[in-house]
Amino acid sequence: MNMQEQVKEPEEWNCPMPDIARLIGGKWKLIILQILIFRGTKRFSELKRGIDGVTQTMLTQQLRALESDGLVKRKVYPEVPPRVEYTATQRAIDLTDMFHAMHAWWEKGQ
Repeated sequence: MNMQEQVKEPEEWNCPMPDIARLIGGKWKLIILQILIFRGTKRFSELKRGIDGVTQTMLTQQLRALESDGLVKRKVYPEVPPRVEYTATQRAIDLTDMFHAMHAWWEKGQ
């Protein structure tokens, strides 16, 4: 019996995977979330330095999408120049177990 025969998806089950992939999928969103969840609030420049290869434009786009989806909170301080900080929301912090599970899965396969 192959894997497809062993795991059958109930007809009535409405899988949320496409919506989840839209929220956290892509090259940069999981990395941004990992930093904010496990290392705390960061300024834009700290995130940019901490993510190898991300452009300023792409980081801005990804942060805006994460903010729009309720996973990141953006706070602007009225200073000159303005200071902007990004923080994981509780909805993002609820992904902590998923990050631990992915880490365990990776270690198991090594």
